[in-house]
Amino acid sequence: MEATQTILVVDDEASNRLSMERILQREGYAVLSAANGAEGLALLRKESVALLLTDLKMPGMSGIELLKAARKLVPGVEVIVLTAYGTVETAVGAMKEGAYDFISKPLKRIELLNAVKNALEKQALSSENRRLRERLEAEGDRGIIGTSSSMRKVLELVSQVAPSSASVLIEGASGTGKELIAQAIHDLSPRRTRRFVKLSLAALPETLVESELFGYEAGAFTGAAGRREGRFELADGGSLFLDEVGEMSPALQVKLLRVLQEGEFERLGGTRTISVDVRIVAATNKNLEEEVAAKRFREDLYYRLNVIKIQLPPLCERGEDIPLLVNHFLRVYARKNERPFKAMSREAMELLMRHPWPGNVRELENTIERAVVLSLHDEIRPEDLPATLRGGMKTAARELCFPVGTPIREVELTLIRETLRYTDGDKNLAAHLLGINPRTIYRKLEEIGTDDQG
Repeated sequence: MEATQTILVVDDEASNRLSMERILQREGYAVLSAANGAEGLALLRKESVALLLTDLKMPGMSGIELLKAARKLVPGVEVIVLTAYGTVETAVGAMKEGAYDFISKPLKRIELLNAVKNALEKQALSSENRRLRERLEAEGDRGIIGTSSSMRKVLELVSQVAPSSASVLIEGASGTGKELIAQAIHDLSPRRTRRFVKLSLAALPETLVESELFGYEAGAFTGAAGRREGRFELADGGSLFLDEVGEMSPALQVKLLRVLQEGEFERLGGTRTISVDVRIVAATNKNLEEEVAAKRFREDLYYRLNVIKIQLPPLCERGEDIPLLVNHFLRVYARKNERPFKAMSREAMELLMRHPWPGNVRELENTIERAVVLSLHDEIRPEDLPATLRGGMKTAARELCFPVGTPIREVELTLIRETLRYTDGDKNLAAHLLGINPRTIYRKLEEIGTDDQG
């Protein structure tokens, strides 16, 4: 709790106000007071208040009415309700309206101070979380984009865990953005001024992983001409991101466990014990609980890594985020490739929305970059997208066969009819799939109508 946090006391009884002011000021709090709800709201509009202590029964505006008005005026303010009419029903009603706590009169000093301390700690934590969420939103240029409920939960959890030093395990399919989340955790933590060091355990031969993690002394193995610091030393005071930690061999799992438990290790070929302070953020596309059950991953290491788990949703479960991601990548890759910014056509966006995206955000990103580079139009069209997307509107399309000698006109009309059925009547999209001008579709349909009338 910071002494600069201000408490507003609202009570129509002057003796009660004076008593609470004295108790709180002796503890170093800044205190404002008001004799009724109207005066209290006036102070809330002018002053920065962290906590409101209000009597429940007051002439004019009641404590509950003041609570409601205060939360609308200052959404982050915490409220403690005081009353001489303490009943369970009253307490429940106050809590439902957003009160942090409920204290009965006559007030007890210890009870008051404990309630105030806890309320201010909650208020400070809520303020910090809001600040972190704002910084997370500012990190949008890195691709942490999404308003879906699943991504909001992820970003909320990131903002909560970032200030701590707890180990974090990020699980999710390939391409869901695990490294971006790990970077955000570091950037929003007190360690952000130190290094964020990365190591992909799946990208290196097993024989090199140990030397990369712990470093080595000269002569430790053939080719080790001099001393080299490992990733743990480089990350001292900062964060170490271990990607694909599920690929780690049993022998290395033991050594990693020791570092997590004791904060120390030796370089390869060395005898000096090195102590480090490193926060571990690990990621995997495997289910480590299943790996533990299958005896492929140590249970004790799993629990050391899995202090806090963040599960990233696949892109197919956050469809409402696709337009946001698409527009973001359009701008990023237009700038990167020195191309003019082009919007995504409605037909192309429909294809993107219907695709299952097995490669998740990474597949979407690569698709958009390809379209930005290859498009020759004033907007991104379906033909600028990979064939797998253009043919992905339905799981299967009917194969058409024509006997030799079928008139071209009949073939054309049949293709148009079946393609329109395939696109659920979308004439523009059917024209794109057939590689013809949409006006041709309309003209051919008019011919069909004329023939039918004849």
